[in-house]
Amino acid sequence: MTIDTLANWHRLVEERNPAGLDALLADDAVFHSPIVHTAQVGKEITAKYLTAAFHVLVNDSFQYVREVAGNRDAVLEFQVEIDGIVVNGVDMIRWDDDGKIVDFKVMLRPIKAINLIHQKMAALLLASQ
Repeated sequence: MTIDTLANWHRLVEERNPAGLDALLADDAVFHSPIVHTAQVGKEITAKYLTAAFHVLVNDSFQYVREVAGNRDAVLEFQVEIDGIVVNGVDMIRWDDDGKIVDFKVMLRPIKAINLIHQKMAALLLASQ
């Protein structure tokens, strides 16, 4: 059964609930971080990065401001304010025929935002090891 990937993704973000990631990610999902230069391969590590991102980025000010979607991929531009810094970013998501996410890439700007997110994500990811 094919799932509605974008609707499910938006629901998880709206509910601030990364628990649904397991059902949404393909086993061979790949995560591309704006900080780490190598791709993170596999469902477990992808879920770990996205869960940390939920905790760092998804607050009351988080909102998607633009969406461009095709049959099996989407680009979602977001904006959020964290510690007084406005973070602008893009989630690039690709899914398979079953609706499972196979590729997730995040891009961020400006440099102050990248540094802030790097610091906060690193602290969360290190704490979860």
